[in-house]
Amino acid sequence: MNILEVKGVSKRFGGLQALGDVNLNVQKNTVHAIIGPNGAGKSTLLNCFVGKLIPDSGSVMFDGQSVLGKKPHQINQMGISRVFQTPEIFTDLTVMENMMIPCLAHRDGAFEMNAMVSLAGQKDIQEKAEEALADMGMADKRHMEASAMSRGDKRRLEIAMCLAQEPRLLLLDEPTAGMARADTNNTIDLLKQIKETHDITIAIIEHDMHVVFSLSERITVLAQGTPLVEDTPDNIKGHPKVREAYLGEAQV
Repeated sequence: MNILEVKGVSKRFGGLQALGDVNLNVQKNTVHAIIGPNGAGKSTLLNCFVGKLIPDSGSVMFDGQSVLGKKPHQINQMGISRVFQTPEIFTDLTVMENMMIPCLAHRDGAFEMNAMVSLAGQKDIQEKAEEALADMGMADKRHMEASAMSRGDKRRLEIAMCLAQEPRLLLLDEPTAGMARADTNNTIDLLKQIKETHDITIAIIEHDMHVVFSLSERITVLAQGTPLVEDTPDNIKGHPKVREAYLGEAQV
């Protein structure tokens, strides 16, 4: 069963064809990677999933509902959460305060920046945030200033904040970019754990082939805005055009 269905999506920026007639299906409760070189259209496609861009043609359906024309917060309420290349957390707040904000937003059905002023006294929200941090192995960091965390821990916190909103589809845009190998491996382990313990589908854009082949069940390779091939990781590894164009002799 497909949770995300992309049909005939095209997008131009002036004279540049960023996406051309893209068809893509993401099956429910799988990890689906979208790979390709810089300029292949990966981020453009992801932005069409979350309402940041509206394609010139085609459709994007999430669980039978169109996402086109909806604002990002509406798409979030549908059950789609996104992790950006650079961790998007509130660096002037503590880890606990960061975690409480999406918990409050999920309970009240809206996310407003001024929600931060109402965190005090929200006992049920604090308990939920503490539980979420414990599940992510971050309970000992709850009073730390978010700005003092490592990049790997900032990413872990951002993922925890997304999960607090109970999404059915988690989109990850190069989640290990800029990380040391130890943090990358910890992120792989974290995502495997999430996949095992949550009723969730994960779609990931990633340049690190070690991450891609460690996590993915299906892979779509984009080339100049159109899918070159979609297949299992084993078949992608052995595909001569894919290996020559994108993977080289990457260690996986």
